[in-house]
Amino acid sequence: MIGSLRGEILERDLDGSVLIEVSGIGYVVNVSQRVLAELEPSTTAFLYIHHHIREADQQLFGFLTRDERVTFQTLIGTHGVGPALGMAIIATHPPTALVDIVASQDAASLTLVPGVGKKTAERLLVELKSRLSVPILEGVGGAHSGGSVIADVREALLGLGYGDNEIRDALGDLDGGDDAATMLREALSALGVRRA
Repeated sequence: MIGSLRGEILERDLDGSVLIEVSGIGYVVNVSQRVLAELEPSTTAFLYIHHHIREADQQLFGFLTRDERVTFQTLIGTHGVGPALGMAIIATHPPTALVDIVASQDAASLTLVPGVGKKTAERLLVELKSRLSVPILEGVGGAHSGGSVIADVREALLGLGYGDNEIRDALGDLDGGDDAATMLREALSALGVRRA
């Protein structure tokens, strides 16, 4: 099993894969759009790898952090989540944001993931609660009471007239966090650049 790769990025395809050469061998690795943007051809990169083997098919999935790989492995171990959906979830919600979403049972934020409808989101929330390290939320004070930060930012952007696709792209570019005001400013900044 391949657990990590360090080598030169030879090619980067917009379909979400990179060709990384390690000791003269080229490996095709599937990555999220966020990771793809950070891997420049002719630079050296290090990726944590999930080596996915199914019958006659083998695929490599690459991540910049160990947390992303662990979260991806948790996702694909969940009923009804294959590698493509797992990558879409990771691309839309970084691990810390996903934990926040599951902890606050925020189905609306999960529906921002392409291919996830309301019923699938609700099922994922139930299944992921026991699989992810989800903190028990206190009902008083704190940044998380009353819903997730992602949900608050999403609602604010909807109120400003942005569409679901624009919101999904903007939130996908953020690293997560527990300050809604900061995340909203960053999302609006990203949306402003896209509309310019």
